[in-house]
Amino acid sequence: MNIPIVYEDDWLLVVDKPSGLLVIPTPRNEKRTLTSILNDDLKSRNITYRVHPCHRLDRETSGLIVYAKGKSMQQKVMSLFKEKKIAKTYLAFVQGILLKKSGQLSHSIEGSNAITGYRVIEEKKDYSVVEVKPLTGKTNQIRIHFKQIAHPLVGETKFAFRKDYALRAKRTLLHACTLDFCHPQTNAKLHLEAGLPEDMQHFLEVH
Repeated sequence: MNIPIVYEDDWLLVVDKPSGLLVIPTPRNEKRTLTSILNDDLKSRNITYRVHPCHRLDRETSGLIVYAKGKSMQQKVMSLFKEKKIAKTYLAFVQGILLKKSGQLSHSIEGSNAITGYRVIEEKKDYSVVEVKPLTGKTNQIRIHFKQIAHPLVGETKFAFRKDYALRAKRTLLHACTLDFCHPQTNAKLHLEAGLPEDMQHFLEVH
């Protein structure tokens, strides 16, 4: 099982999800997901509890995912997400150079308010490295917001036409890099980090 564990205690398991894995199956009922891999590993070691995801990341997105050991803890962590008590930070590579180097994107998504804070941390020749803090949790929010300002994520194919951009990547270059929250059981303050994955590191080096 090549899933890096970032944090673990009696109640929580936080892992660094590789790109290319679903968290849970879609209606197509895929057999191999991050959740099935983790639970199959527990079963193989004769561990009786199962882990339950407390939020989602897209298949292509890499980075931090919180799992709960048991359904009651899952509900507690999901409540923290719903109450916006868990701060999430992403790193995104976006096409082009942004005119405004920091701010908030607040275009509605499917009729609902959605807010994404961002800050450019590095500018390359054809793209920008951006620290992104979603303040709401709409599906595909980061990808949609940057497309709406004509700076889609590098590798984007769902919300932008690949042929419109010279810069290509094998996946959408988005990584969930930090989580900050108070532990729902112990009240300890947690700051969790996942370093940039190899493919994004490599992209930085060659572009």
